[in-house]
Formats: sequence, structure tokens, C-alpha cells
Amino acid sequence: MSLIRIDDISIEFGDVPLLTHASLTVETGERICLIGRNGAGKSTLLKIINRQIKPDHGELHYRQHLRISQLEQNLPGGLERNVADVVKEGLADQQALIDQFHQQSSQTLDKAGMKALEDLQAAIDAGGGWQIDKQVETIISQLELPAHKTLAELSGGWRRRVALGKALVSNPDVLLLDEPTNHLDISTIEWLEHRVRGYQGAVIFITHDRNFLQRLATRIVEIDRGHLVSWPGNYQNYLRLKEQAIEEEETRNALFDKKLAEEETWIRQGIKARRTRNEGRVRALEAMRDQREQRIKRQGKAKISVETAENSGRKVIEARSLCHSYGGQQLINNFKIKIMRGDRIGLIGNNGVGKSTLLKILLGQIEPDQGSVKLGTNLEIGYFDQIRRELDTTKTIAENVGDGKEYIKLNGKDRHIIGYLRNFLFSPKRAMTPVSALSGGECNRVLLAKLFTRPTNLLVLDEPTNDLDVEMLEVLEERLVEYQGTLIIVSHDREFLDNVVTSVLVFEEDGRIEEYVGGYSDWVKRGKHLKIADTIDHPSGHMVDHDTTSEAKKKPSGKLSYKLQRELDMLPELIDHLETEIAALEEQTADPDFFNRPYTETQPILDELGKKQMELDQAAERWVELEEMKS
Repeated sequence: MSLIRIDDISIEFGDVPLLTHASLTVETGERICLIGRNGAGKSTLLKIINRQIKPDHGELHYRQHLRISQLEQNLPGGLERNVADVVKEGLADQQALIDQFHQQSSQTLDKAGMKALEDLQAAIDAGGGWQIDKQVETIISQLELPAHKTLAELSGGWRRRVALGKALVSNPDVLLLDEPTNHLDISTIEWLEHRVRGYQGAVIFITHDRNFLQRLATRIVEIDRGHLVSWPGNYQNYLRLKEQAIEEEETRNALFDKKLAEEETWIRQGIKARRTRNEGRVRALEAMRDQREQRIKRQGKAKISVETAENSGRKVIEARSLCHSYGGQQLINNFKIKIMRGDRIGLIGNNGVGKSTLLKILLGQIEPDQGSVKLGTNLEIGYFDQIRRELDTTKTIAENVGDGKEYIKLNGKDRHIIGYLRNFLFSPKRAMTPVSALSGGECNRVLLAKLFTRPTNLLVLDEPTNDLDVEMLEVLEERLVEYQGTLIIVSHDREFLDNVVTSVLVFEEDGRIEEYVGGYSDWVKRGKHLKIADTIDHPSGHMVDHDTTSEAKKKPSGKLSYKLQRELDMLPELIDHLETEIAALEEQTADPDFFNRPYTETQPILDELGKKQMELDQAAERWVELEEMKS
């Protein structure tokens, strides 16, 4: 019997249908990847499977005693809790069954009560038995988690591992993963791949990491215009079959439209023809009209254009004998490089090794401890990370991208901002939405749209692929491959690096930064390993990739006063609380019908969202500042 059977379900939010008469079966041992555009309904489908929301129509059937667990998209909060307690929360349902069994077994039971008690015991046995603490110890050992440390002592990557422990501890039959690789470094992504590949149950996951998808998926299920379309095999097989299916659909539609046009001509013939026409043929024509009316057009593709400035000088950046430390840790040691016009360089390294710090040194935003950097002539720099800081969340998408103007210049011609944003998959209505109301993927599309309005001959992209769907990723790749200027890219997306760059700078395990010809895969073939700064012994190593321009105002090292230390201790909890509030507000604004509501209802929510985002930014900056004072 199938683990899960989904029969003819439909769901819509407001007047926007997400799933229409969708069906799916899930078998033991499958690793199913859900794909589709941002907003297509992937996360909604996971919530339906996990019984968090109910579809408007249709039914779901589950195998008896089926256990489902989900690795949440957001990192676990409550930073004061220790790892063992967080993992144990994954057995809350099992503990509830055990408590219920003890309560019922202490009562005098009739025949029906004894049968209910037997069913309860069967459910407990199916869930892993009675030794909950033993289950927790086992999963902590398998994942090598620090049982007695608090979440506050761990980096984001290790908190993600703890969240996986919580999801796996119940030994679920079905494991749900929603964007599990988001913001993880390469080593942690590969560790997660290994864990998921070895998992014995069924796995349903959402990811935009094509390398992760290719390595893990045994079947791909695409949400296409509200329907679930199943494609056997891995991602490369999907691409081949999908291309064939699109061609066949276009051929069928063309033949259908030709037949419909012929029938329309027939029905409009003269009086004599109308007197003798076949009524059955008329009814068939009406059915064809209905069928044509119900056809859902395939959505248009994104179209990105990158403005290129006049050529820079032949030498773009030359760095000599660079040395730099941060927080007592040597990040860069005697590094040198000469970047020439047209070079396409990828920076590869785990969290905390100093990739963003190196970028800022090369761009002259940070002074190195030793060494020199010389920028070339006639440089027009586009810096993705800088654009991110320039966004005004209170303004609309159009206002941000067009800097308040209705027209922008592209290739020497005026282009209306709404038309330009259509190429980034923003409808005219969506283009007038405040940035504060956008999802992560939409925000990244806004950033790219704003960046690419500026003529550049040196593009510096720090993690440009986060939250972008697969289609937008591929379009971005195509444009960057055609870009005539110089490229420097930081990314944990291995496929993206392979497709775009021609050489890589790698932060290797011996602490050296080495340059190699080729992409990520070419480097892997050399049998080398990445430096790992994000360890249990140094959980805050990942912080070196934060905005380190504050180094210039670093105070002398020393212990914090009692008042400042107390403020520092309270900040993680405050940040976690603000992130939770922002997520709740963003969930309201993500409702497709939200902006159809009266202004008096929507504006207070948007104002509150902007206020909370500002408070979060201030709290994060204060946390970095106090940490620097303490170091």
C-alpha cells in the first residue's frame, strides 16, 4: 500500500487557485523533489501533506500509523534551550501517546477500552517504542550533535543540524524538507546530502539547488499551472522529458486551434449551409470553444538584460601580499592576485572563512592589515551586496528599481519601469507592492532588477542565487555567460559556479587561498578539501562574513561592563522574537488577496512590518558591535 495517496485535491487563496484537481501517490523509499515557480504552491502542498492545512476539495489517504516529520525552513528559535531538549521535541507526539497509555491503563476498562489500549500500544511501538531518551541519545550520536550546548552557542549551520535531528528522531516514514540548503555552506550541504541519501523512509523536498536535486531525487513532481505532473528520474532526465512535452503540447494546441478555426468558418457559412448543418457538429464546436476557453497558457519566461558600460582598463584589480585577521583569526595570509578584464572568478569557501571580507578588501572597502590593492582604470562596479543595503522596504518595487522615475535607460533607449519589471516576472499590480511585503525570492529579483539597470564593467555578486527559483536561476546564468565585463561571484550553488565562472579562488583546509582554472566540479576532481571555520569549538566563526566595515570603529579589547554584557546576552532572544513577528506579518502579506483589501486594513500591517524590520536591523547591528567590543 502507498504511504500517502492524494486524490483530486484543489485549494485556492482568495481568487488565486494554487492546486486544481491534483493527485499524487508516495511510496516507501522515494525521494521526490517538488519544483515550480515561486508562489506556485510547493510549500502549500507540503503543509497539506503534513496535515497543517486542509484542501478546499479532494481527499488524502494515509497508511495506518504513518509518521510524518518536517525540517522547518526557518532555524529553530528559543536560543536558551539546549540541543537535547530541542531534539526531544520531535518526540512530543510519541510522549503524548505514552502518557495517554499510562492514564488509560490505570483505569478499569471494558472490552472496547482494552481494544483502544491495544491500538494505543501498537501506535507507540510503530513510533519507536517507549525509550524516548534512548531515541534522543541515538540521533544525537549519529549526527554528532553537542547535546549540552544551547542554541545560542551554535552557528546557523549547526542549528540546522539540530533541526534535522528533531525531524529525524521519531524515525518518520515520510520526511519533508522545505529549502533545506538555504544559507548553508558547501560542506554542510554535502553533509545533508549524505544524510538524506542514506535515509530509509520516503523524502519529499523542495530545493532550488540543482546539484542537490540531481544527486538526491528519484522522481520530480512539478506544479505546472495548478496540476501535479510527475517526471521519473533525476533533474537531467526531467529537463529532457520536459522539453519534449512542451513541444508536443505546442503541436497539439496548434492542431486544435486549426481545427477550431475551420469549424468557426463552417458555422459562419451562408443561409443554405446553416439550414442543413449538422446539429451534432454544432454541439461539438461548442465543446471545442469551451475547451479552448479553459486552456491555461504557459507562463512567459523571465527576460534579463545586463547593462554593460564601456570597457575598463586591461588590468582590473591587482592585490599584493594581502594579510588580514578578524577576531583573532587569520583569514588571509600573503594572498596575491591579478584580475584582468574579462576574467570570470568564483569564490568558494565555507561559512566563516572570509569570502565577503576578501571581496571588500579587493574593492577597497576595507583596509587589509598588510599588503596593497590597486584598482584599474575606468571601472564601473556593480556590487550585489551593496544594492541589498540600498533597498527601501517602505517603497514599492517600481520606486526602488526606477529610483522614483517612470522610465529607465536600457541600451540607450527609454523603457517604462513596469515593462522592465515584467521581464523579472512582476505583474503591473505586483510592481506597485512595497518591498516589505515580498518573499525572499521576490526580494532577490528586485535586487537583480535594480543592479542590472546600471551600466557596469565589473560585476561583484555575493550570494545572488539565494531563494531564486530554478527558472530564474537559469535565465540569470544565460545573461551572465553573455556578460562582456569582469565577473567576481561568491556562491554556495555549485551548479551555478560550474555554469558561469572560468576560474575559482578556493579557501582550502590548510588556510591557503588557491586559484584554479575551471569551476567547482573541476576543483573537486583534484581531491582537495575546504577549510571549515564553523565548528563546535568555534561556533561564531561564521561571523567574519558579516559587514566587517565596522572594524574601523572597533573599541579596545576588554571585558564588557555588567550592563553591556546583560544587553548582549538578551539580544539573541530579542532577534529571535523579532524574526518570529516578522514571519507572521509576512505570512499575512503573502496572501494573494491581501492587496485587494481596503487601504485602512493593509497599511497598518505594512507599517508594522517595516517597523519590526528596522528594529531587527538595529538589534543585529548592536549585537555585532557588542561582540566586537568584547573581542
